[in-house]
Amino acid sequence: MPIVTSVTKMLGIRVPVIQGGMQWVGVPALTAAVSEAGGLGVLTALTQPTPEALREAIRETRRLTSKPFGVNITLLPSITPPDYPGFAKAAVEEGVRIIETAGSNPGPLIKYFKENGCIVIHKCTTIRHAKSAEKLGVDILSIDGFECAGHPGEDDVGGLVLLARAAQELKVPFIASGGIADARGIAAALTLGAAGVNMGTRFMCTVESPIHQNIKDKIVASTERDTVHIFRTLHNTARVFKNKVSMEVVEIEKRGNAKFEELKDLVAGARGRLVYSNGDPDYGIWSAGIAMGLINDIPTCKDLLERYEREVQEIIGGLVPVVGLKAKL
Repeated sequence: MPIVTSVTKMLGIRVPVIQGGMQWVGVPALTAAVSEAGGLGVLTALTQPTPEALREAIRETRRLTSKPFGVNITLLPSITPPDYPGFAKAAVEEGVRIIETAGSNPGPLIKYFKENGCIVIHKCTTIRHAKSAEKLGVDILSIDGFECAGHPGEDDVGGLVLLARAAQELKVPFIASGGIADARGIAAALTLGAAGVNMGTRFMCTVESPIHQNIKDKIVASTERDTVHIFRTLHNTARVFKNKVSMEVVEIEKRGNAKFEELKDLVAGARGRLVYSNGDPDYGIWSAGIAMGLINDIPTCKDLLERYEREVQEIIGGLVPVVGLKAKL
C-alpha cells in the first residue's frame, strides 16, 4: 500500500520524500533519479551560473523524467547577489510548478511564484518564521531542525520539539528536515504531524549523486559525531563536515572577535565545490548533517525509496498492537 499524505497528493508523488536543494549536488541526474523513484527531485538554481543555464538544466531533467520535480532558490546574503528574479523567471517560463524557497525576505519571490500558479515550499528553522511564511501564502513548510546540514538558524532547537511545535501552530502541511536518513526517521516524522520529509545528506550518498566516490565513502565511514558548527560567533551558524579546514575555522573563532575577512579564503565556495570533484574530504568546507551516522550504504535512488516504503509500513504497522488496535490490512 502506498503512503498517502497531503504532500504526496499535492505534489503528485508516490513517496513522501523530497530531495533537499543542495549546492553543487542538486543537478539533473540526481533530481530525475529521485523523481523517477517516486519522490520529489529538486534542482538547485544557484548551482547553475546563470538563469539561462538553469533553463537548460530544467530541459535536461525533463529529458530524463516525466515525473514532477522542483527548483530550489535560496536567498543568501551577498555583496553582489545572484539574479534571483532571472532564476525565478527561468523556472516559471520552463514550466516548473514546484518551487522550494529558503533564506531571508522571500516575500517578493513567493508572490511571483504564487501569481504564476506554483506550489511553494518554504524552508524555516523557527516556528515564528514558518508562521510568517504561512501569511505570505506558501503551500508547504519545510521545518529544519538543529540536526540539519547547512544553516540550522541560531535557536538550536532539535527536530523532536520543533516538529511537535509545528503540529501545534501551523495550518498548512509541513515536512520534516534535518537528521532523517532512514525509515525510522520518516515514521517518526509522520507521527509528529509531518506530511513528509526532506533529505539532503542521504541523497548525497546514492549512486546517482554527482559527487566523487571518495566523498560518498567518507560519508558511509563517518558517524553522527563527524560534523562541526562554523560561523557561530558571526551569528550565521553552519553545520559542515568536520575536517582540517572546518576545525581551523573553529579555532580562529575561538580566539574571539573573528572577522569574516580572516575566514573567507578557508570557507570559499569554489574551494568547497572542488571537494566533490577531486574527492579530497579535507580540501575545503562541505555541508553534511548528523544523519551521516545513519548512512551505511550507497544505493540507487530507486532502491532507497522502495526500501523506505516497505520499512515505514512495517514500522508503523508494528505499532498497531502496541496501542491495542488490529491492523486493517
